[in-house]
This record gives sequence, C-alpha cells and structure tokens, in this order.
Amino acid sequence: MKHTCRRARPVLAGRLAMLTIAVALGASSLAGLGAASAQEPPAGDPATASGGAPGDVVSAEPYSFKVVPGLPTPTKAWKIFYHSTDALGRPNVVSGTVIVPEDDKTGTRPLVTYAVGTVGMGDQCAPSATFIRGKNVEGMSVGSLLLRGWAVAVTDYPGLGTPGDHPYLVGRSEGTAVLDAARAAQRLPELQQAGVSTSSPVGIAGYSQGGQASAWAAELAGGYAPELQVKAAVSGGVPADVLKDALDKNGSGGNPAASLMVAIGHDTAYPELDLDSYLTPQGRDLVQKLRGGCVLDNIRAGEGHSMDEVLARNPLDDPRWRQRLGENRLGSRTTGFPLYLYHGTADQIVSYGLGEQLRTDWCAAGNTVEWHSYPMADHMGAVLIGGDDAVKWLGDRLDGKPAQGNCGS
Repeated sequence: MKHTCRRARPVLAGRLAMLTIAVALGASSLAGLGAASAQEPPAGDPATASGGAPGDVVSAEPYSFKVVPGLPTPTKAWKIFYHSTDALGRPNVVSGTVIVPEDDKTGTRPLVTYAVGTVGMGDQCAPSATFIRGKNVEGMSVGSLLLRGWAVAVTDYPGLGTPGDHPYLVGRSEGTAVLDAARAAQRLPELQQAGVSTSSPVGIAGYSQGGQASAWAAELAGGYAPELQVKAAVSGGVPADVLKDALDKNGSGGNPAASLMVAIGHDTAYPELDLDSYLTPQGRDLVQKLRGGCVLDNIRAGEGHSMDEVLARNPLDDPRWRQRLGENRLGSRTTGFPLYLYHGTADQIVSYGLGEQLRTDWCAAGNTVEWHSYPMADHMGAVLIGGDDAVKWLGDRLDGKPAQGNCGS
C-alpha cells in the first residue's frame, strides 16, 4: 500500500530541513568530536543475552535522535539490542538505533538500513551514543532519509556498545549486523505500528566503512536474509579490497593508527591471527589506546609513531593474515537487485582504484550497477557532492521504478 501524506508532512519537512541546514553550517565543529561518555545500557545486560534468531530484538528502550545538540527532531527513536552473527557465523548481540518520522503516514513504510562510516573503536563512539546527544556527523544524512518518510535502522556494528573489540573493516560481520538491524526494525512492535512490516521495501546505504558494510550486506542479503524485500543498495567510497589496500600502503610510512585499527578488527574476528605477537612494547601501548578511542582520538594517538616502531614483524608476511584480509574482497556475488556505487577520483583515504575495480567486478558478476565517479573529489568531497544523487536514486528504487545501470558505458 502506498503512503498517503497528511498535513503533518510540511511541518516535518520544514523542521528536519532546518536541522539539516544547521548541521551543514556547523559540520566543522561536529567533525572535531572526540571521546565522550557512553550512554548507560538498559538494565539486565542485554548485550550478553543468549538464544534468539538473527534479527530478534533482545531489548528496546525509547531514545532520542538529534541532528544537533539540544534540538529535538520530529521523530520517534529506540535504542535496541538485537541478535546477529559474527564473521565466523557464531551468534552475537549488536546494538543500534531505529528511527521513524512522526508524520501521520498510513500504509506500508519503506525501511532503510544505514551503515555509518568510521567512528572509532570505543563504545562511546557508537552511533547510538552520539545520536542522542546530537553529535554524530552523519545525523544530517540520516535526517535526509527521514525527510522522505522512510524508517531508518542504524547498526552500531559489533563491539561498539557491546562487549569486546570492534571487528573494524571485517565485511561479513558488518554486513550481517546491517541486515539484522533491518530485521529487528521489522520485528519491533512500535515500528510495526508506524507502518514498518515484512512487506516494507528495504534499502541499504552507507559510505566509507559504511560503504563496505552496505556492500557486504547487499552481497549477503540473498543467502543470509532472503525474506527482506531489498530493492537496492547504495555504497560510496568503498574499501572493497582490504588486502590490496594494505599491500599498497605497506612500507609507505605515516601515521599507523588506521592500519592498526584494521589489524585490531581482524584479530578480534579471527583470534588465530594473534596480533599481540607482532607488536613491540610501544605497539602494545598504542593498540591499547586505539581500542578505547574515537577516530580523531586515534589519529592523534598515532601521530609521531610509525609502523616500524610498533611492529616487531610484519603481519602481511604471514599467509594467515593475507588469507583473512583477502576474504574481505567484494565483487564476486550477484545480488538480484540494483546497486549504486560512487567514488571520488582524488580520494586520499580509500583508493579510487578500489571503487573502480568493484564496479568492474560487480558488472562482470551480472549485477545492474549505476556507477558515478566524481573528478577531483576527495573522500569527503565525493559524499558531499554525490550523496543527494545517491539518495534520489535509492528513492526511485523504493518506489518500484526500474534501474538501467551503466555497466556498458
């Protein structure tokens, strides 16, 4: 059933648009967010709950979604804990946020499961810990989805808001968390009352780390969550081949924080890798700091250090590390729904070649791919320039319009 909009829609649009403008004007100050105290979890330690199928809700509590500090939005939100699976297929519990606009719509409401970019490794960095304070730099992006009348589920990813380290850039565990967030949203009675159901058209979206997570969710959806009515996925700035990226940067010098975060993430997912045995005493001290820091804290912590200083030996010389990193390569699967992929040619964080190769691989696998490259755009520039077009394309797919793709051009 199509939504019918009542007079509340202009009010919602106006208020969220105002918040979006406010964030655009204040983005530089929000980008400086460092560590902050985490929200207290619900009573009963839901993060350690056992039993339940992937997507089952462990707990839900009313929450608040803010785009800027101190300014409420015309939405309803819940902090959730839900069942999922890790990179090895073992059950785990993940936290997240589900949000729905207060717009008096009727009928079945589209649902977007949204994956955020890199926030860090500490629990206080999780989206659910920063949305409530209006200090998440992607609040504006989430707000643009809510403006369209869509419900939004945002996973915190494993290990952000739950026990253990965050398996950073481990695609399978990110992808399942993204899909199970959508399942959890559909199973939450409060969202069912707002029009979210198993028949809701589902979109997947993300950029940077979120681009990897959304792309993995897209590739896994048919086998892992076939009941979801996924209509399309949007991914930008995708680190599509973690091993190639690591090899390309091997020996390049510079701040080791990002590479160590990737190493921590894979060591968390695959304990046989034994990261500690590769570290010097200085490396162990730095890794301990990175485990508890948000992204800007971690960048600062890595300043003045080098990989030669923190590593006693190179993990990339070990076939086990190469195998596990290589398992994160995207592009080999056919999704059964269209894909939107975009990347800046001057991306200094995630090589443009990785996105270009993913486009080639997805097309070769028989997918319908809409590819957009943005000349001279760096990592942040591409999402600022291309984000609106990506959301518009996603909206057409959720409305049931067919996609042509541009694999042949």
